[in-house]
Amino acid sequence: MTEIVINRAPFLTLWASVVARRLGFDEDEALTLGRAVSGLTAQSKGRNLGVFTPASEEAREKVRADREAIDAGTVEMMNGAIPCVKTEDGLRALSKASPIDPAGVRKYLAGRFKGALSEVERKLVELAETFAPEELNAAAMDVYMRLRPNVPKGRAGWGKAGVLEIDKIDALVRERSR
Repeated sequence: MTEIVINRAPFLTLWASVVARRLGFDEDEALTLGRAVSGLTAQSKGRNLGVFTPASEEAREKVRADREAIDAGTVEMMNGAIPCVKTEDGLRALSKASPIDPAGVRKYLAGRFKGALSEVERKLVELAETFAPEELNAAAMDVYMRLRPNVPKGRAGWGKAGVLEIDKIDALVRERSR
């Protein structure tokens, strides 16, 4: 496989969607959950780095009210509570109070991973299958931290792409399969 240079956000989106499928969500549900995990992680990291300013209490209250109006709930996944709503098409994670479109997530991943998406996804599925679902949910963020592309620390690495080392995924599969 050729070298894959990618930002951390699409890698986390893909990994979290693989985790969600292992937890029993269908593909569309999982894609939206993966995107929400990535988005919430980026917001938190961005606030910690001073890249994003926290939303005002007024803005947070509006999102809370909008979510309440659509009877939103949460899914506990990868050490976080992911806001979701049941739609006629199935469960959808939310961005603020809007359901995330799985087709948009597919397009995003295809664009970022280019021709490597199916191969990376296959390897991540193989890795996820070495865990029992509950064990994976508890360990998934640590696994991501171990496998994510390397970028400079702090603000210098914000938004930067790094090399995704596929051999690290393969090595972890071998380690867990012993």
